[in-house]
Amino acid sequence: MKKRGLLNAPLSRVVAEMGHGDLLVIADAGLPIPPSVPRIDLAVRPGLPPFLDVLDAVLEELHVEKAIIATEMIERSPAMYSAVQQRLGSIMIERVPHEAFKAMTASARAVVRTGECTPYANVILVSGVIF
Repeated sequence: MKKRGLLNAPLSRVVAEMGHGDLLVIADAGLPIPPSVPRIDLAVRPGLPPFLDVLDAVLEELHVEKAIIATEMIERSPAMYSAVQQRLGSIMIERVPHEAFKAMTASARAVVRTGECTPYANVILVSGVIF
């Protein structure tokens, strides 16, 4: 058994397999997931697990060069946007309309569904390289 880090086997596997430029989506409970994209469903009930907890866990293991959010998050969920900004620190955040965001999920390695019920609590993480 792993002692720390991502304990969810499918999520740990996807993070370990990611290469430069690959996309990983961390999503709220309502984001539509394209049928062709693997779904890692962590949702247990509304709010569990929270989006930010899952984001924190992934950021501990994945080197991220850029993040993408829907512009709607800034206005509709400003507290969530602020929390995402804080966690990403110096990582560049690209903003796109929600419809464009949803279209981008079709290119993801996986979508991680949380129990989050905050509007637009979704982020696409773009994998970087450590060298």
